[in-house]
Amino acid sequence: MTRYSFALAGLLLAFPFVGRVSKAAAQDDPTARLNLLLITVDDMSCDSVGAFGCELEGTTPNIDALAASGLRYHYAHVQVGNCFPSRNVMWSGRYPHNTGVEGFYQVRDASHPHLVDVMKQGGYYVAIRGKVSHSTPYQPYGWDDDLTILDGKQQDMKNPKSYYRSVRHGIASANKAGKPFCLNVNISDPHKPFYAMGKGGAVVDDANVPSRVFTPEEVPIPGFLFDHPDVRLELAHYYSSVRRADDCVGQIMKALSESGLESQTAILFLSDHGMPLPFAKTALWHHSTRTPLIVRVPEITKAGAVDRRHMVSAVDLLPTILDIAGLPQPGGFDGRSFAPTLSGKTQADRDMVYKVYNENSGSNRSPMRGVQSKRFGYLFNAWPDGKRVFKTATTGTLSYRAMVKLAPTDSEIAERLEFFRHGVREEFYDYENDPDALVNLIDDPRYQEEIAEHRVAMQNYIESTGDHFLQAYSNRTNDQLVSDYVDRKQAEATARRAKRNATQNPKQDRSLFKLKVPARATAGEDYVVTVNHTLPEKLGEQSFHVTLKDGQGKRIERIVRQASGAGQLKVTFKIPESMAGKSISIATFVGKEYSQNLLHLTRGKVDVDE
Repeated sequence: MTRYSFALAGLLLAFPFVGRVSKAAAQDDPTARLNLLLITVDDMSCDSVGAFGCELEGTTPNIDALAASGLRYHYAHVQVGNCFPSRNVMWSGRYPHNTGVEGFYQVRDASHPHLVDVMKQGGYYVAIRGKVSHSTPYQPYGWDDDLTILDGKQQDMKNPKSYYRSVRHGIASANKAGKPFCLNVNISDPHKPFYAMGKGGAVVDDANVPSRVFTPEEVPIPGFLFDHPDVRLELAHYYSSVRRADDCVGQIMKALSESGLESQTAILFLSDHGMPLPFAKTALWHHSTRTPLIVRVPEITKAGAVDRRHMVSAVDLLPTILDIAGLPQPGGFDGRSFAPTLSGKTQADRDMVYKVYNENSGSNRSPMRGVQSKRFGYLFNAWPDGKRVFKTATTGTLSYRAMVKLAPTDSEIAERLEFFRHGVREEFYDYENDPDALVNLIDDPRYQEEIAEHRVAMQNYIESTGDHFLQAYSNRTNDQLVSDYVDRKQAEATARRAKRNATQNPKQDRSLFKLKVPARATAGEDYVVTVNHTLPEKLGEQSFHVTLKDGQGKRIERIVRQASGAGQLKVTFKIPESMAGKSISIATFVGKEYSQNLLHLTRGKVDVDE
């Protein structure tokens, strides 16, 4: 019996040909299970990937190679158009209203099982790289290791080779522990800041150069945007960042290949939502949630296969992962395993997905729900009332600012800007023919039957999953009651943020440490920072996060050291050769994480000699 035979035990129902293997056998021998490599990219649209139809050649050669070796899903979606709640759906198998993670805040009293819990219970070594605080209901969570920090140094989140080091370390640690690994590797790109892009669109030096840099002249313009020099410039930086994300995937796969465990490892790849530009991120349109889902399971998925029959979504990921790993389902999931589809089998009732949006990172509530079938998409927006303005991270982009600049003299842009800012109550799109959601068909008499069908599906999803949005949707013809619902939810969010700020931002105590930095630095040489600390006994051991930054305040390297009581830390950085003739600064804080820091100090700017 092979190692992989045990790993197949959890897929017995999906794959009858492995019936000779008992599920109990796999549970008794965790080391016989498949390893799991879960890779995400941050803020990347599905159609930015070559294998999913990108119009720009050469964006993702490594991801394309992964797709060619596995199965890709044409109709895959995430639930949420922003990061924190989206990732919590992925690794909980539950909608945001059933985890409590509806925005960018921690839920300390979370009781639902998480990826970390079920995989550790199943005998896995479970580690994470990047998006640590965004991937669990609260932080710190029980990961076996945080691969973002190696040898006390925080890895550069935009550096492809650092992902190689993290994955290699994670695999080695699992082997040392005698366990199969479950690595959740979260690539920072193409999340802003984009490659070589500074504030206000300024082009800045960037040490992490992608293997290919795209120009404004060659990039395609998404149909939901418009052709303008600022939009082209921003998209060039975006697509260059997509290529850098792909470089990271290449380094991850290199580490896996060198481990000799590639044939014993299941791989899952996707993006957490669409590109960080208007009409994509922080919304529920087609390009907001469609994700480039690729799954490769040894001996199960066929190379180059494409599933065009089933709609799957992020809420289904954890149940599916458990089946791949041969682990029991704990129950209570909103999603369900799509394991049968991995080998090309048909699974019933996969014709629609339910999509959810509640709150942005600033605690601004804009409640929306969506039901999407293969062809159509229906959206109900509770927040539009003619006065509320949509608040989203994408309003800080060059593309949004270009809309604002052009609107006074361009009626089409003005109409799009008005739609973005103030929204409409209901939307219905033929995504098969209008993937950019440009023509709202909600009042078109030709589609009333399909609209009615999707409205019924919306009602069923809301009721069956216990979504509090029922308060708005069941009163959807009464604008006042819908508005009251939004007001209540905004009041809850505002109160929660105020409480969080009061408890997570302790008063700065300037007696805790002093920071000394040399007045000059030399490119290519060591630069020694001194931290003289005086920590009261009650604080015990604390983490000092010392960060080397460039002249624009962008992180070059972070080193984390532990200390207690009174003493001195010497932290040594190697100044990159590329910093010659420029300047650096040093930022240091003490505490578990920045939001709970006890003191934060910055020193610089320090000129760097050649």
